[in-house]
Amino acid sequence: MQIKLIRILLNFSLLLVLVFSSASTVFAQSDTQVRITQVDNSKFPNITVYVSATNSAGEPVGVDPTTIQIAENGAAVKIVDARGGGQAGQGVAEPLTTMLVIDISGSMDKNNKLTAAKDAAKSYVNQMRAGDQAGLMTFDTKTYYVQPVTTDIAALTKAIDGLVTGGDTSMFDALVEAETALDGVSGRKSIIVLADGLDNHSKNTVDSVIEKIGPSGLTISTVGFGDASTASQSGLDEAALKSLAERSGGLYSFATDPQALSALYQQLGRTLQSEYAITYVSPSTLRDGINRTLTVSITDVGAITQSNYNPGGVLPEVAGSSWTLFGITLGGLLALLFIPFAISRGSELFSGLIRKKGSAKMPNGTTSAAGISGSMGSGKKPRIKIK
Repeated sequence: MQIKLIRILLNFSLLLVLVFSSASTVFAQSDTQVRITQVDNSKFPNITVYVSATNSAGEPVGVDPTTIQIAENGAAVKIVDARGGGQAGQGVAEPLTTMLVIDISGSMDKNNKLTAAKDAAKSYVNQMRAGDQAGLMTFDTKTYYVQPVTTDIAALTKAIDGLVTGGDTSMFDALVEAETALDGVSGRKSIIVLADGLDNHSKNTVDSVIEKIGPSGLTISTVGFGDASTASQSGLDEAALKSLAERSGGLYSFATDPQALSALYQQLGRTLQSEYAITYVSPSTLRDGINRTLTVSITDVGAITQSNYNPGGVLPEVAGSSWTLFGITLGGLLALLFIPFAISRGSELFSGLIRKKGSAKMPNGTTSAAGISGSMGSGKKPRIKIK
């Protein structure tokens, strides 16, 4: 009887383990990961934070925008606008600008890599929604701005179809050019770069690419399409691609065949289109040039992330109530700068006046100071007449 009871308890325990194990697996698969992808401070003190919510497979997850909370330097802020999400009932989609940057170096001519890159790029632009726009830039030893940013999918497709391979690889230079091309674009913007080899021709580096991003906060997502196991010209610089993505808030992905490459581009498109744009007013409204910490959390799933942004400003701004004091202080400083000049000028005028009063005019029209003949002033010896 006791043995039978022990068996029943063991079986029951095993069943509980299986149930809880399954529940844990489901929970892990539905984990939501949150990232800050861009911080737009162009309308400071209004700050717009772009937030991406994805599952462990990288697919976008719809969340209730009211559960997104933001803190600046540890202090909770009041959200004044929340939009986007790309899901039904989640609000109006946030327009997206993408610069597609594609490697056309000589190694892309092997194994139909360029054809695969073209198909992947076209699958991306075919997902564009009304209001979305994209441009196309390519690189070998030089950078080519093939198609300026446009909403015209047909024009983008034609530009992609016309790509041909060239020489060596200058990826970092191309990325700096892509960032410059997007300088005048507002709202959410992203660069997606595909490379299959090592950069062996750029003047720029990873650091200069990241530095060029500046206050725009755009992200760079990188796609590797090559052999990371070799260090030859055809080898993939996976470390550089990962660094670019991580430091700019983008994603790094790797593909080994055309189907996987197209799938990656389509997933990147879905992820970018599903971001949330959350706007708040910074509690510190002066552009003090000091980095501020942003914390974004999704309360109902316990996801949290942090990032930094800089409000800009080389010198601290002056609050409106302090402008009078600022003006008085500035006037005092200018007065202090003027006083030495005034003293010097006054001294010159006074000296000139003294010289004028102390001079005497001789009969021949020359001037003599203190009764001395003008001939002394001319360097001649005075002559004395003896009667």
